[in-house]
Amino acid sequence: MTRYSVKLFKQLTQATLLISALSIAGFANAATTLKLGWTTSDSDVDPYAITAHYFAEELEKAAPGQFDVKFYPNHQLGNDAEMVQGMQFGTLDAGVITGTLIGTIVPAFQLNDLPFLYANSEQAHKVLDGKAGQLMFKELAKKNVIGLGFSEAGFRNVINNIRPVKTPADLKGMKLRVQPSDMFLDSFRDLGANPVPMPWSDTFTAVQQGTVDGLEIPLAVIYANKYPEVTKYLSLTRHTYNALGLLMSEKAWDKLDEAQQKTVRAAAKTAITRQRQTIAANNQSILEKIKAAGMQVNDIDDVNAFRALVKGVYNKYHDSIGSEIMDAAMSEING
Repeated sequence: MTRYSVKLFKQLTQATLLISALSIAGFANAATTLKLGWTTSDSDVDPYAITAHYFAEELEKAAPGQFDVKFYPNHQLGNDAEMVQGMQFGTLDAGVITGTLIGTIVPAFQLNDLPFLYANSEQAHKVLDGKAGQLMFKELAKKNVIGLGFSEAGFRNVINNIRPVKTPADLKGMKLRVQPSDMFLDSFRDLGANPVPMPWSDTFTAVQQGTVDGLEIPLAVIYANKYPEVTKYLSLTRHTYNALGLLMSEKAWDKLDEAQQKTVRAAAKTAITRQRQTIAANNQSILEKIKAAGMQVNDIDDVNAFRALVKGVYNKYHDSIGSEIMDAAMSEING
C-alpha cells in the first residue's frame, strides 16, 4: 500500500467513525413521538382538544425537543373503546378518553357517572386528585394503561328537540342518546327516559335525522361540535360530571427512562390544571353563544326531585365501583 493509499485509508476511516458518532448522537437525541388521539373536534373550545394541546405544550416547555406529539382528533383512530384497546396493545401511545368509556373496562371509573354526585367542579377535583382517583388509576394499570390525570369536560346536560326538561316528568318517553354504559342506561330509565346507547361518531347524524330526540352532553362539546344547528332545547340538568382521562399506553410508558416519565407526569399535571381553568372560564361565554345560536336554555326546577329517582343506581353499582373508592369519594364530598 502506498503512502497516499495509507493516508486516504486513514481519512476514510476517520470520516466513517465521525458519521457513525453523529448518527448515534442523532439517534440518542431523536424526539420521542407520541401518537395522541381523541374522538371530538380539534377546536379551541373543545375540552378534549384543549387537554391534548396543553399536554403537548407543557412537554415542550419542560423538555424542549424531546417529545413530538402527533394529534389524531375526530375519531381518526377509532372510537373511545378502540383507542383504549390500541393503548392496551401498544399501537396507540396516548389518548384523551371519556371516563364513562373507561368505566366499561374498569368499573371503578363508574364513580364519576353516578347521577347528581357532585355539587360543583371543585368537589369533583378534590375527589379525582385524591385517594379515589389514585385507586381508580391503580385499577386501570392492571389493564396495561397508565393514568396521568383527569381533565374536565364539565357537567353533562340534556339537549333535545321535543321539549324543555324542567322536571323528571319532562323526560318521560324521550329517546336520548347516552354513552354506551349500563349506568347511564339505568339512570335515564329510572328518570323515565328511553335511553339509546350509541357511539359518539354516529350521534350527530342520529339527532339530525330524528333517529333520537336528543342526547346528554357538556356545554363545551355542544358548541364545539355544532349541536345548536340540530337541537332546540338545552336543559341545565348537570346530572353527571364528565371527567376525561389523559391516558398513556404502558408499552409507550415503559420505553421512557425515569427522568422522562417524571417529565410526562409533571407536564400532564400542569396541563390539566390549565385545562380546568380554561373550561371554567369558557363555560359562561359558551352558554351565551349557545343561546345566540338559537337554542332555548332552562334550569331544572328541583334537583332533589331527580335525585330521588336514581337512589337505586347508587346501591346497584356500589360493589362494582368498590367500597374503598366509594368511601374515599364520599369522605371528600361530605368533608
